[in-house]
Amino acid sequence: MLRTFINKLEEGIISLLLASMTLLVFVEVVLRFGFNTGLLWAQELTLHLSAWMVLFGASYGIKVGSHIGVDAFVRILPKKAARAVSLAACLLGLAYCGLFVKGSWVYLAKMYKIGIDLEDLPIPKWVAHSILLIGFVLIAIRLVQLFIAILQGRAEGFQLMDEAKESMHLANQGDEEEVAK
Repeated sequence: MLRTFINKLEEGIISLLLASMTLLVFVEVVLRFGFNTGLLWAQELTLHLSAWMVLFGASYGIKVGSHIGVDAFVRILPKKAARAVSLAACLLGLAYCGLFVKGSWVYLAKMYKIGIDLEDLPIPKWVAHSILLIGFVLIAIRLVQLFIAILQGRAEGFQLMDEAKESMHLANQGDEEEVAK
């Protein structure tokens, strides 16, 4: 039940960020090109909304296997070697996240101490930029979950999106629909 709640919350946040960003850009375009005016703060807010969406989305992408990867080399390896490479990739990803988490913590602490607001919005900079810390912690959690799943044999490695296979599947579906008509 908690897992379902967290999944729905995560999907809801990503959807809300995307919808907000899209609506804001639409309104700004209409105001700018239709009425020769605009919102001074819209560009900055759109930039921050997209940053939040990207980092939430990166974590979610690991979870659902929607990232694109070059895994041709790993696919030709024996299962044990492919598993070892996947575990090593998780560890390297965790090290990368660790560096970003530490750097984000230092950066956010300085922004909090200085007390600077965003340029066009009355929001403390440390609040707007806190997605750096939040996002990389979420990504690290997903990598730990994947690492454990690989160790336990529940996953063979990263679930990567295979665009070529998906495109061929969609093309074949279209052919089947044409034949059915």
